[in-house]
Amino acid sequence: VNHTQLNNFIEGIPKAELHLHIEGTFEPELMFEIARRNNISINYKSIDELKKAYSFNNLQEFLDIYYAGASVLLHVQDFYDLTWAYLTKVHEQNLIHTEIFFDPQTHTDRGLSFDTVIQGIRSALDDGKEKLGISSKLIMCFLRHLDEAAAFETLNQALPYKIWIAGVGLDSSEMGHPPSKFQRVFSKARDEGFITVAHAGEEGPAEYVWEAINLLKVSRIDHGNSSLDDEQLIKYLIETQIPLTVCPLSNLELKVVNDLKDHPLLKLMEAGLMVTINSDDPAYFGGYMNENYTQIASALNLSKKQITELAKNSFKASFLPDREKEKLIHQVDTYYQKN
Repeated sequence: VNHTQLNNFIEGIPKAELHLHIEGTFEPELMFEIARRNNISINYKSIDELKKAYSFNNLQEFLDIYYAGASVLLHVQDFYDLTWAYLTKVHEQNLIHTEIFFDPQTHTDRGLSFDTVIQGIRSALDDGKEKLGISSKLIMCFLRHLDEAAAFETLNQALPYKIWIAGVGLDSSEMGHPPSKFQRVFSKARDEGFITVAHAGEEGPAEYVWEAINLLKVSRIDHGNSSLDDEQLIKYLIETQIPLTVCPLSNLELKVVNDLKDHPLLKLMEAGLMVTINSDDPAYFGGYMNENYTQIASALNLSKKQITELAKNSFKASFLPDREKEKLIHQVDTYYQKN
């Protein structure tokens, strides 16, 4: 299969995204527009200058600009516009289901209400279903660089909105903030009926992946690259089929890998793990879902069959009901047979 054919195949295949931070979809143009609307000055004179700042050497450098960008979001409409921009973008890429992270603490710490944040995101997701046919789930992340008490407070703020939130996650600076720090918060979240996931093994060790599994009882591991350093862990992930939501372009941009040719995705697949491809923070890392698929496919020489497996995994690993999953997996199979 030549390059163009494979890229066309990738563009058309039905897929789901399971690792996406809504604040990480903030394109420079929209950031400028909302900053102007809200009379907030940002440190960049032009969209081009802001785009140039979107280059990083590690997770922390990225987080610094990510939090600065989020500071222009003030009103329900801002969160709506942010979410709607993402949905219209991925609609063009044949994304039919998305499970979106949001970071309420990034906003409540600036004096916004939890309600403002979730109302804006939620109404865009409703419109996404109605107007674009994209189904969605919302996952609330705790910021791991903040303390346990702050996470408990956020969990309590979320309880009135339980019907809108499928699960809780853990993100932000990984080193020095092991999953164990949030064991009690996650225990309460599970008691309240939330599904749990956590970022682990991106910059942190395989030990953090074990902690996420054993202490936070997660249903999915976000990133999980360092799992390969631990043979027992790999065995366990193969047996249990706990999914890893892998983010190739994010790993490249944040120097988790220096070249996509060295990316562990194929090793993980060939070992028999359940892995999926995701965009993480697409506005900052140079690509949405299709760019992640096409670039990793090119670097690792993936076949149509392997692309199809990854697309099917994205539905298998989702939090959709089983019947819905089967229907969507069947759509992927049909697409593969026809193309």
